[in-house]
Amino acid sequence: MSSYYFTIIGTRDNPLYELEFSSFKTAVSSSTSTNNIAGRSNFPTSVKEILPFISNSSLDLIEDIQWSTNQFSLGKIDSFYGLLINAFITQGNIKFLLCYDLNGGNPGSGGSNLQSKNEDNSIKQFFTEVNELYVKCLLNPFYSVNDAITSPDFDMRLKMLARKYL
Repeated sequence: MSSYYFTIIGTRDNPLYELEFSSFKTAVSSSTSTNNIAGRSNFPTSVKEILPFISNSSLDLIEDIQWSTNQFSLGKIDSFYGLLINAFITQGNIKFLLCYDLNGGNPGSGGSNLQSKNEDNSIKQFFTEVNELYVKCLLNPFYSVNDAITSPDFDMRLKMLARKYL
């Protein structure tokens, strides 16, 4: 089962929002293991501890790439310990990062090229809709750009987008 770590990074390289979850699409209802619950992350403890550092280390790569492209969705920018990292930059230089392990630690799968393209499209759609959600958050007169996002409504809607696309 795929595990994901999504974070929003502010203009001062400060984390504004973090979410760790697993894919809802690959959940097997007949599984007897309690570790394969849809929505619950399956990252090993050693990886969970370094996820913020992995995403923070990708910021230099994002800043290098953002000046060489006119796209908001940067696609896969890095990999670290088997985790893939995708990035998206908003018009206000806020960065969305998604660290994920597609195979849940099981390398190799059939049709990986087609699966990779479908996963890239899903992630791109996810980022696009999260951007719309973030813009709505910015329209709140009580929210400042580099403040942490603590809205339960934002959290719920983001989890719904994760369920829809990832």
